[in-house]
Amino acid sequence: MVSSNIDELIDEAQGGDHRAFEELVRLTYADTYTLAYRLTGNEEDARDVVQETYLRVHKGLKKFRSDAQFSTWLHRITSNCASTFLSRRSRNTHDPLPEDPVIEDLNPQRDPEHQADIESLRSQLTDALRGLPPKLRAVVVLRDIYDLPHEAIASELGISESAAKVRLHRARKRLRQRLYPLAGEMTSVDESDKPASEGAHAV
Repeated sequence: MVSSNIDELIDEAQGGDHRAFEELVRLTYADTYTLAYRLTGNEEDARDVVQETYLRVHKGLKKFRSDAQFSTWLHRITSNCASTFLSRRSRNTHDPLPEDPVIEDLNPQRDPEHQADIESLRSQLTDALRGLPPKLRAVVVLRDIYDLPHEAIASELGISESAAKVRLHRARKRLRQRLYPLAGEMTSVDESDKPASEGAHAV
């Protein structure tokens, strides 16, 4: 019988137990897909990233040290795969984001008006994230949702730590401008999202 304990599954998978690895994938798939989805903004792209992620996990699992957090290691591989995937794109796509398949509120006792406010805010945030260029979306997701330090984000995205901080500042500013714009800011936000602003001099 295959264990349901992550640490035991890792030990068994490192020893060559294929069923243990399949169970490890099953238990971590939702979180991995959610991260890939947030980084790519596209369901099909997220599935491709997840597939590549688990291929790398399978190849590198024997090198994984038990004193490290498996979830952190997995998140870093996922973000690295997403970064590589996005950098290979020959064009920038802006496919509409479907509703987040993982984050949902299932509390039947929640006040309907409060629930409607939550759904409205979630929709606004999804639209705001969709409006960010991939390189800005990636850094804000990794920092503000997955709480990775700047050093780790820089390493995974192949940029300097200072560049990671600059991108995070820009991403947060654009999100704030979209969600809570001050007078006259919406025009500047729309202009800043034009492809020309993401030229050779952009960080």
